[in-house]
Amino acid sequence: MKDVALEAGVALGTVSKVINGLPVGESYRLRVEAAIQKLDYHVNSYAQGLKASKTYTVALLIPNTSNPFFAKLVHHINTSLMKRNYRMLLCTTDYDSRMEQEYLTITKQNKVDGIIGLTYNPELHPDETIPFVSIDRPMGAHIPCVASDNFAGGQMAAAKLADLGCKNVAFLRVGSSLDSEPNKRKAGFENGCLIKGLSFSEKILQDDDPLSEFEVFLREHLFDGKLEFDGLFCVTDYIAYEIIKILRKMNLRVPEDVQVIGFDGIRAFGDGDYFCSTIVQPIMDIAEMCVELLLQEHMSTKPPLVCLPVSYAYGGTTKEEGGIAKERK
Repeated sequence: MKDVALEAGVALGTVSKVINGLPVGESYRLRVEAAIQKLDYHVNSYAQGLKASKTYTVALLIPNTSNPFFAKLVHHINTSLMKRNYRMLLCTTDYDSRMEQEYLTITKQNKVDGIIGLTYNPELHPDETIPFVSIDRPMGAHIPCVASDNFAGGQMAAAKLADLGCKNVAFLRVGSSLDSEPNKRKAGFENGCLIKGLSFSEKILQDDDPLSEFEVFLREHLFDGKLEFDGLFCVTDYIAYEIIKILRKMNLRVPEDVQVIGFDGIRAFGDGDYFCSTIVQPIMDIAEMCVELLLQEHMSTKPPLVCLPVSYAYGGTTKEEGGIAKERK
């Protein structure tokens, strides 16, 4: 910085103001920027962090980046952090409870300024000295949780199937007993079915159960080549994708014989067509809210739960009139 000040013919304080985006006279700013370019000067962010007692690094704990939903969430959280001049330390846990706890130790050793976590360890104990924001899972009043409105999403799926002529539907889910916001999709769907007068059944698998159990369930409801259900709501788009393959294996057409709605809003190649008709989670808004809450100064004033609205999107597996994509908030 002294070299830059000497080259530009200005005071050291003026260089500091320009680097930190503080207002200075236009002529001074141009001289400092020219000197920075000439000398190829770069801010030493590590030294900055030592001075400010910050590393400008945030850790993200997430199961993996192979799942398109997780991958898109990672992208948007990283983008949101970069806008604020923060870096992201990515920690993929592969649903391993021990790995989740181990990563918390690693993040403390690396002196991160905060942690955003989409975790599954029921015994996870975040360090109270490091700000933590949870995705989808309430972890106590002192840790903010950011989630989609899963109850409304389940209710929306039931209402959509009813509006499209379904009379007898089923809810298909894979999940653990861990208390989490996505569990509310089931309750929302049940409520929506009751409101619309839909007959409904449910098939719930645990995480370790094979997906082939869904095929067993569906075949139990197949009579003379016709499925008893005319509509299916799947807890995720991935499950919907697997269910559609099973239905085709059973010589059933989607959506002609059975309409299918998933949950998440996964698109091909990130921004292409939806994999199926789906309840869309606002991934960009979730990422932005997580970062905003994490970087607020006073954790005690933060809400324990932020619920963001979902929407419906047509993806070819329901009977929209004319096959035209429609969305409903």
